Amino acid sequence: MILLTPDLRFALRANDITRRAAAQRGQPEPDPVPVVKLFNPLGAATWLATELDEDDDTLFGLADLGFGCPELGYFSLSEIASLRLPFGLGIERDIGFSTTVRLSVWADTARRVGSILQAQAIIWRIESAPVPEIPTDPSQGKGG
Repeated sequence: MILLTPDLRFALRANDITRRAAAQRGQPEPDPVPVVKLFNPLGAATWLATELDEDDDTLFGLADLGFGCPELGYFSLSEIASLRLPFGLGIERDIGFSTTVRLSVWADTARRVGSILQAQAIIWRIESAPVPEIPTDPSQGKGG
């Protein structure tokens, strides 16, 4: 499986460029949403990436190797892609992954519950919750 499509590479690089530009201007670092989720289909290892360095190998994001302590940091795409698992499997990309939640929230939630997978269950439940409608007519919602 191709871990990063051209569109994903573009989005990851754009986030890296945005972060570097903010640093050059002395602005706070942006807090992007994760662009891609990589995972071990036979284990708990999971990575959420937000940036791809100009070397086209170094990713930044949230890494969880399944030991109960997810961490923000840098990881190598080529190393992840070279992992060989039993039954001829390798690390895969979650093709259905999408989120509107920023990386800092993912990291905080994953640290609190002990894994990206447990955080995902919580975050997706919140993301899929219906948003209550707010009446635009002030007389709505009042007894009368």
